[in-house]
Amino acid sequence: MTTGETMTLHLKVWRQRGPDQPGALTPYTVTGVSPDMSFLEMLDLLNEQLIERNELPVEFDSDCREGICGTCGLVIDGIAHGPKRACTTCELRMRNYRDGDTITVEPFRARGFPVLKDLVVDRGAFDRIISKGGYISVNTGSAPEANTIPVPKYKTEAAMDAAICIGCGACVAACPNASAALFVGAKVSQFALLPQGHAERKVRVVRMVEQMDTEGFGACSNHGECEAVCPKKISITYIARMRREYFKAALAGV
Repeated sequence: MTTGETMTLHLKVWRQRGPDQPGALTPYTVTGVSPDMSFLEMLDLLNEQLIERNELPVEFDSDCREGICGTCGLVIDGIAHGPKRACTTCELRMRNYRDGDTITVEPFRARGFPVLKDLVVDRGAFDRIISKGGYISVNTGSAPEANTIPVPKYKTEAAMDAAICIGCGACVAACPNASAALFVGAKVSQFALLPQGHAERKVRVVRMVEQMDTEGFGACSNHGECEAVCPKKISITYIARMRREYFKAALAGV
């Protein structure tokens, strides 16, 4: 496709008026799509065309549109965040599609992510899991000397690799069991790996795992789909670390 050319795309978009209302895939045709648009900009264009026809626009979540916040998650043609690896929905460009393509757009589906309207889901379950993790104990006063607590480089790197999780929920949407184990594993690991997080490490993992179960997320059965769709390429090895932390906390009677 040369510069200046636009596409016409055929969409099947999940429409649902409310949490307790039935939903269905609704066909739309959107014209004038530039290959330089992001997927969300394409949906913006669709909504402009719907409003011009006095139809209700499609509701969807977004915020940063820079792959940072994780709120833009959609299931596109059956894949959380779409066909491009290590990419959020807002970073997916329409150059990945061809003129005349048919694209199916659905919300993340899980018991822990109830649909609010159309493509918008309630991710409050993740916030409640995080709140169960509590805080890290620190002594008040002036800033400590940077080298007071030596931390091996491999541990800091592993902790940072876990901390880049943006909590988008793609792992849940991709998992056949709707498990949140990759998300919780990453959040548990980012603190458990560093000495500053050791004071609460046992109670933290127990409370977060228990809240994950309370929210209705399924158990991990090592399908690996979560790692495949994670926009930050977080490894499932963090799930193993979470399990070890939980096992050690259980042995300690926490």
